[in-house]
Amino acid sequence: MRYITSMAQIIDGKAIAAEIRAELRKDVEAFKATGHREPHLTAILVGNDQASETYVRMKMNAAQDVGISSETRRLPATTSEHELLDIIDTLNKDESVDGILVQLPVPDHMNERKVCNAIVCEKDVDGFNVFNVGRMCLDMKSMIPATPLGVIELLKRAGIDTFGKNAVVVGRSKNVSMPIAMLMHADGRNETGAMDATVTICHRFTPPKELAKYCSMADIIITATGVPGLITKEMVKPGACVIDVGITRITDPNTGKTKLVGDVDFEEVRQVAGYITPVPGGVGPMTVAMLMHNTFTAAKNLAKINKS
Repeated sequence: MRYITSMAQIIDGKAIAAEIRAELRKDVEAFKATGHREPHLTAILVGNDQASETYVRMKMNAAQDVGISSETRRLPATTSEHELLDIIDTLNKDESVDGILVQLPVPDHMNERKVCNAIVCEKDVDGFNVFNVGRMCLDMKSMIPATPLGVIELLKRAGIDTFGKNAVVVGRSKNVSMPIAMLMHADGRNETGAMDATVTICHRFTPPKELAKYCSMADIIITATGVPGLITKEMVKPGACVIDVGITRITDPNTGKTKLVGDVDFEEVRQVAGYITPVPGGVGPMTVAMLMHNTFTAAKNLAKINKS
């Protein structure tokens, strides 16, 4: 089984993401060699949230790495929703733009759903437009959100068997946990190439004893709550695969420095789990890689549409 060390059995998301980016680099070069322009991604950042700045910078660096041109539109927090929607509309009509993303969260005076739905499906590389979400839920080909797609790709490339397995998804966010649950349970014979698992969804109103019960029966646990240390050693069945999507910045009581942690008590859970993703270095790099994958897919699809 590749990317999993024999002792720690850690699924190295950073290494797998690097492999995907290398593949994309070759694919983009081949695409351009046939006469197409390089794919283009435009990110819109409203306000000056430092975490959002960091995420957008990582995405733009990844785009450059794989040969995708990119730009970041920085707008003040005072930008009105109407102004943002006008910018999105202009980008929708711009044939030189293949992918559009609005970095979330947007300021409180904007309707996030309205903003996401304003991006046309063909350029919706985040996969948040309601029509893309609907097609995914119907197991039809669509733009799949990058983090859920990254989780599925991690499982596939690490060789984790999901067919008929019991999976627990901890969390119910509409952009991450819900798509993960849909992709985990859907029929692998259909267009999304899903995972055929039996899925249980738990969330903040699942009583702790019930959460522990469901997790302890799971062959695969995927957690995305942002609650540090939520998944403990006692909750994990020996040999289970644990995918940690959660990410929280905390202060280390021993050093006083901040660090990133996931939902899983990593050092304890790795003693019983068969496979585990670290934080950082697990799902995070995969999210960025799959966003690049979506952008290239959008470019190919739009090239076909424009040609016809």
